[in-house]
Amino acid sequence: MNFVAIDFETANRHPNSACAIGLVRVDNGIIVQQEYHQIRPPTAVFEFTHIHHLTWEMVKDELSFGQLWPQIAPLLIDIDFLAAHYALFDREVLQSCCDFYQIDQLTTPMLCTVKLARQHWRIYPTKLPNVCQRLGIPLNHHQGLSDAHACTEIILLAQGARLTNAYIDA
Repeated sequence: MNFVAIDFETANRHPNSACAIGLVRVDNGIIVQQEYHQIRPPTAVFEFTHIHHLTWEMVKDELSFGQLWPQIAPLLIDIDFLAAHYALFDREVLQSCCDFYQIDQLTTPMLCTVKLARQHWRIYPTKLPNVCQRLGIPLNHHQGLSDAHACTEIILLAQGARLTNAYIDA
């Protein structure tokens, strides 16, 4: 099973305002690639700095999502699914950013680790910090790569395979 766990942070309430992305690619139960990028959103309006600690000043010189896409798109080739904690949010951000930058939409299925945690372990509440605490997964919440790693580990734990530090740096 090959998948990519994805986590977006957004600058504001507009779903195309991605200001960071974490991606963790898993092939056959092993992390083979991981990436974290700060992204310059379409506007300088930041409403969620208090959550993720990112500001316009920090991202204004970064690539836009459209400019970054050629670099991250190869990670999404030949995967069985995308995964995210509360997948509806990350799917909406991905679709909105693709629409905004005129990128073809992905049709890859998406697994939601909120639903997985509820169904597999009956965890409530199912915010990412709650699930990670219950399962003993380290987390620096609202840091895109940490959130994507946590999502990855939730999936692998549900499969009965504890995630190790064995991964290949890209």
